Amino acid sequence: MTTVITGAGRGLGRELARQMADAGALVVGTHRGPGTLGLDGVEEALLDVTAPDQHRALAERLAGRALDLLVCNAGVLLDRHEGLDSGYPAEMWAECFAVNVTGVFLTIQALLPNLRAGKGRIAIVSSQMGSTGRAGGGGSYIYRASKAAVLNLGRNLAGDLKPEGIAVGIYHPGWVQTDMGGPGASLTAAEAARGLIARFAALSLVTTGCFETWDGRQHPI
Repeated sequence: MTTVITGAGRGLGRELARQMADAGALVVGTHRGPGTLGLDGVEEALLDVTAPDQHRALAERLAGRALDLLVCNAGVLLDRHEGLDSGYPAEMWAECFAVNVTGVFLTIQALLPNLRAGKGRIAIVSSQMGSTGRAGGGGSYIYRASKAAVLNLGRNLAGDLKPEGIAVGIYHPGWVQTDMGGPGASLTAAEAARGLIARFAALSLVTTGCFETWDGRQHPI
């Protein structure tokens, strides 16, 4: 069966695709282009997760293929340096939610037939910044709200899809040395990917709806 990883063009998504393909998984890595991923053993597909027509095209391309795992990894952080008094414009809210929340839902919706065929699993990469229990850090309000929303989305999907045999997990990947996390982050992409892959492998109907860290700890909702 097949694993699909969104946002495989760079950073953590690229490393997840590389490691899983190296371990023998049949991986489809999506990216927005231009260019190619250039990863051995990874089948490529163009996907802007905000574009419904590209979701339809991906669904048509993968029609009839059972999915073992869908990793919703594509995401953006746009409001790192916004000021509370005059920042956070409306269009920034719309763009971030289109990728981080709506894009996740559209990807899952488009590939539901494939997940049903494989009794597959869904892994949503969220962030500890979406935790209500740990709120209080301030700043990056748009990103925080989008990650809280996708956490809520994942937990509700877990309830709806459990009777169909599809498990859903939500994960904090750690502070990762990527374009988003920056060079001073505490984890390399390789370390974070190894941890997440272990979490994906452990995901089952028993643990569906979990919110876990990359290294297997339960995270406050």
